[in-house]
Amino acid sequence: MKKCAIRAGLLAAAVAGVWGWTCGRVWAQGFGPDSDSLSGGTTGKRPMTFADLQRMKRVSDPQVSPSGRWVMFSAMDVDLEKNTKVNHLWVVPMAAVPADGQGKADSSAALRNDNLKNGSERQADSSAALRNENKKGGPDGPVKSRAERQLTFWKEGESGGRFSPDGKQVAFVATDSATGLSQIFLAAWDDAAGTLGTPKRLTGVSTEADGAVWSPNSQRILFVSRVYPECSDEASWMDEDLCNKKKDDGAAANPVKAQVFEHLMYRHWNSYLGPKRSHVLVVSAADGNAVRDLTPRGDIGDAEAPTFTLGGPVGYAWAPGSEEIAYVTNVDLVPAASTNNDVFTLLLDDAGARPRKVSASMGSDDAPAYSPDGKYLAFRSQARAAYESDRFRLMLFDRLAGTTKELLPKLDRWVDEFVWNPVNPEICFTSADHGEERIFCTYPNLGDSLFALPGKGEYGELQFAALKDVGYELVATKMTVESPAAVVALFRGDVKASADRDIPSVSNQIATTEVRLTHLNDDLEQHLDLPKMTSFTFSGAEGAPVQGFMIPPPKFDAAKKYPLKFLIHGGPQGAWGDAWSYRWNAELMAASGYVVVMVNPRGSTGYGQAFVDGVNGDWGGKPYVDLMKGLDFAESKFAFIDKTRECALGASYGGFMANWILTHTDRFACIVTHDGMFNPESAYGTTEELWFNEWEFRRPGEVAPGQPWRYAAGPVANDPFRRWSPMLAIQSAKTPTLVVHSQRDYRLDVSEGFQLFTALQRLNVPSKMLYFPDEGHWVLKPQNSKLWYETVGDWCDKWTKTNLYAAVAPSTTTPASKAGTKVKGAAHPAAPVAASPAAATASPVGVPAGPSVEDSSQRAGGSEDFTVAIGAPQDEVKVGSDARVTIALRNVSDHQVAFAHRPGANNAEFSYRIEVKDAAGRAVGLTAYGREALQHQEEESRTVEFVQPGKAAVQTAHLEKLVNINRPGRYTVQVFRKDAKSGAVVRSNELTLNVVP
Repeated sequence: MKKCAIRAGLLAAAVAGVWGWTCGRVWAQGFGPDSDSLSGGTTGKRPMTFADLQRMKRVSDPQVSPSGRWVMFSAMDVDLEKNTKVNHLWVVPMAAVPADGQGKADSSAALRNDNLKNGSERQADSSAALRNENKKGGPDGPVKSRAERQLTFWKEGESGGRFSPDGKQVAFVATDSATGLSQIFLAAWDDAAGTLGTPKRLTGVSTEADGAVWSPNSQRILFVSRVYPECSDEASWMDEDLCNKKKDDGAAANPVKAQVFEHLMYRHWNSYLGPKRSHVLVVSAADGNAVRDLTPRGDIGDAEAPTFTLGGPVGYAWAPGSEEIAYVTNVDLVPAASTNNDVFTLLLDDAGARPRKVSASMGSDDAPAYSPDGKYLAFRSQARAAYESDRFRLMLFDRLAGTTKELLPKLDRWVDEFVWNPVNPEICFTSADHGEERIFCTYPNLGDSLFALPGKGEYGELQFAALKDVGYELVATKMTVESPAAVVALFRGDVKASADRDIPSVSNQIATTEVRLTHLNDDLEQHLDLPKMTSFTFSGAEGAPVQGFMIPPPKFDAAKKYPLKFLIHGGPQGAWGDAWSYRWNAELMAASGYVVVMVNPRGSTGYGQAFVDGVNGDWGGKPYVDLMKGLDFAESKFAFIDKTRECALGASYGGFMANWILTHTDRFACIVTHDGMFNPESAYGTTEELWFNEWEFRRPGEVAPGQPWRYAAGPVANDPFRRWSPMLAIQSAKTPTLVVHSQRDYRLDVSEGFQLFTALQRLNVPSKMLYFPDEGHWVLKPQNSKLWYETVGDWCDKWTKTNLYAAVAPSTTTPASKAGTKVKGAAHPAAPVAASPAAATASPVGVPAGPSVEDSSQRAGGSEDFTVAIGAPQDEVKVGSDARVTIALRNVSDHQVAFAHRPGANNAEFSYRIEVKDAAGRAVGLTAYGREALQHQEEESRTVEFVQPGKAAVQTAHLEKLVNINRPGRYTVQVFRKDAKSGAVVRSNELTLNVVP
């Protein structure tokens, strides 16, 4: 359910949950997913695991130094064991001008058409360019370091690094150790060495400071803080800050935490708003004084400034003369039902100046940015009121004339983000197009000119870089479905007149040489088997062309049949495409031996506004048809898909669609629905952004907002809330369903998940619910993510009979009783019996326990994947003492092996079948604990680790807890474990244990 495109910028796919495979458990010998070999064994690349995903540094926020010599960026580290995410600032040298650019690859190339002689896109690595530059020196002499390196090392991390325009300092946000509050810090910048001096705290705001933006003259800094609006009535900042502190201290000391609401939007995203509001403030960069609240209650009332954003454009900006700012706010009386964000400007040095509204649309206006010459103020705008997914247009406000015009009226795509060229009248921006996020450039002085850069993947966070003798070129982040975000430099060359097959308003293509600047994840990526994605197009509802994507599993064999994960994106105004995700990672979903298919149905972005609008008021109509037709097409095109083993998974709007599929077809073996709408009528009253439901659930052709009571007396066919209600069709549900929902999801209240789970249980539909009390619309905490992935992966495997749930094939191998070597009184593991090949990409699931007698008659045959060996610390124990046995599962294959077990380092009795016999050869009876262990082996919820080639997983079993060895005598012990794929059983050596009085 996409509900933050206005307040949260462009949320391409509002999906919840983080998808991952393995756990961060520490093994007895130091082996496990957080220490697994990166070599991938002797055969090269291996499937990706959840632990791999957590190891990757999450690169973002590139910032180019004023000299153009350096790029500072953020990199987030995830610590699964500590359950933390910490962000640090890094720096990397800017790439040299490509040799074939001949020093002329400047931003005016699109106008002069005189640069590179090769019109095709080129990819390059920064290392060669940097070596070349190092020989001849940079623009101002040689740069001392040639690789990215970390700049800041604070325990709690740092973010928002920004160079001062004069190139002398860097501002960033970090936690003040003395107060524990987030504040702005400044550090001197050495441009020759690319290093920071000792940071010093600039702000001391009691309500914290964030989002530092330098003034062009480097003398002041804009920032934001959440303050009490009534405190902004005070005459001075000192009094306002004291007022804020008194209220904060009083609230903290008061044992009563109740809140009284008088207006809507009392909670948002994942928290209750309380009495505070975001305000824009300014501070002197010289000494931290002269703080001023620029958006006091007297100007904006109870509104937020800037409005809430979730990774979207910054909502405030400086004019080039540093005398004026622009900011975004929504002053409508009912902001919960309004998307009418507006852009205001304010003269800072005029004591009597009042805010001036420069935007005029009834929809959202945001992302203000002044042109370098000060003539224009550009911003994004949506024309239609209360529609968060209307087309984002690029507008140009003429500051002198006071007039506004749309810059690209013929462009039928969203302008997602944009940046001005500092020296030329040029704007470059990103826009979604057919599963990619492309870069386009336009020139306000050339009318509707639109030039496209040819790169593939998803680009974002555009910056211009000053390059001596070259002009200004682009720096951006880039990701693909096969690779996480990295920072790249883009050098533009020749312009070719070329019509774009997808966007008619594009008249020219600009040749581009792309140089990758950062390589933080290269060492890990080179060992991972990340299959390439294939795009396909089919005829959807009403014959409209619809795009889909397919990713095969690692080590793909077209002659085999594979189960399918059918992914449904959120939004609904979102899209799948050539992009990496740290939540729903398609490559990771395929890594467990699945084909992944994704379809962009009606409502998806990147195919024109009419395609986006196609979902309005038709949630279960054309989008559902598009999805089902897309799956039909994929099944016919890709013969390796096993139609009997398909699972549909969706979150947010995708969760609604999963619920709709649950109640309208039984073609799937299982369903996973996360944060989905089940009962639209109840969802209307529990969501925070009412504009979304009032737009999406209004009758076609109506202007009045969609509200359940307006339609209640009429027929169901005329009531979108009932017509598109999965709840009213739940009696048709038959498919096993996993429901996932979180307590702090205020976009789609947790009650939606509870209602669905209740209905499924009462209807006796196989179902399970995963509930997170500490998450919102997205599952973000690393260990919660791990559990999410394990549970979802297990559900898919269980119902598609995949990996450890695969059917057991009849065995014709040598009886196990003849396998293994008896070792009397063994104090160490003996040579184990080989196992048959296990699934190299098994997912985290439980091992369904088969009949023990039948299992014990099987042994491994064929190539060896893992062995099981047992030993005892001592071969003689007293009755009632701890009779311990150490069990080691060692991977002797060239790929990882999935190891399913009950959580905990020493619960081997839940991981293996352990057979204890007395001296007469009779099986010893189980204790109550032993019977519980057997029961747990038959349960579906398990923990899974991946044992890498050459590594071992070691556990300890406590026999006196498991079986009744309460009499003295001689006992034999043997352990066995079933191979998930072949069904063969791998047996350990047999050891003898003497139990004495």
